[in-house]
Amino acid sequence: MDLHGKLDRVVSRHEELAALLAEEGAASPDFVARSREYAELAGIVEAVRTLRKTEVDLAEAHAIAADPTTDAEMRELAEGEARALKERLVALEHEVRLLLLPRDEADDKNAILEVRAGTGGEEAALFAADLFRMYQRFAESRGWRFETMSFSETGIGGCKEASALISGRGVFAALKFESGVHRVQRVPVTESSGRIHTSAATVAVLPEAEEVDIRIDDKDLRIDTFRSQGAGGQHVNTTDSAVRITHLPTGIVVSQQDEKSQHKNRAKAMKVLRARLYDMERSKAEAERSASRRSQVGSGDRSERIRTYNFPQGRVTDHRINLTLHKLDRVLEGELGEVVDALVAEDQAARLAEMD
Repeated sequence: MDLHGKLDRVVSRHEELAALLAEEGAASPDFVARSREYAELAGIVEAVRTLRKTEVDLAEAHAIAADPTTDAEMRELAEGEARALKERLVALEHEVRLLLLPRDEADDKNAILEVRAGTGGEEAALFAADLFRMYQRFAESRGWRFETMSFSETGIGGCKEASALISGRGVFAALKFESGVHRVQRVPVTESSGRIHTSAATVAVLPEAEEVDIRIDDKDLRIDTFRSQGAGGQHVNTTDSAVRITHLPTGIVVSQQDEKSQHKNRAKAMKVLRARLYDMERSKAEAERSASRRSQVGSGDRSERIRTYNFPQGRVTDHRINLTLHKLDRVLEGELGEVVDALVAEDQAARLAEMD
């Protein structure tokens, strides 16, 4: 189906929903679902109306310019207007195509960020802490709330693993392409000979799942409590407040120990478990869809190397879209917008190509 055929179908569906809502109202069992669909289509329909009015205006401008009775000054004005309308039409068609793309239902969700030190020992732990702070600063620049859920420190300021709940508008949509292996190349502070080392950290960004998204049966859980540990293994309190939850069907294990309350640690652990199970379902569905896709931004595989942070050259390179920025220090300070926007644009371009 061509673009205009798709747009006709959208407008017809919007009019059909309007009639159903007016006729049956809130008494219909489908009222909530229909209202949501009607609201979601409203933006597309408005864009379609603007597009079609622009097409009519362009046709009128062409007609005036082509009319032999039109005087020279009016013809020149009409031709100039036609050029401007043609450019606007291209932009409007692109906008409408983007609006027609299937929405990722998780895009509006908050996100759980997990950062883990990978290969590279203490240097990897220091880099993991750098990444965690980078995302915290980026979240702050976007006006999002960044709530640290856990932070397992090492002796000299690094972290073995850390997690945070990031809340705000469009969080997951912006950060979902950050999952994967992030590699750093730099001279470690502990290296006396000045040799460049390569180490890595793994980032996972999971959409926060509500109970309605994922239902977890209590019989599928094994819950253990233990005494929480501080950096270096010392006890940080004397009660068994730390919680470890094992989801028996999948073998997923989640531990939380940052809170002094066992109840709070359990609530945090369940939040992470729910997010991981939801992400597992999404990944499975995405794998099935992507089997027939011609291109995509990354595979979503956590073992995929997605980005390199090269300190000697002061550059950041995202390998999926061949983007290199020579402002490493600013990126680590949280100026991640250029990378994030480029990844989103590349994903949109790939999905638009599949529509044609």
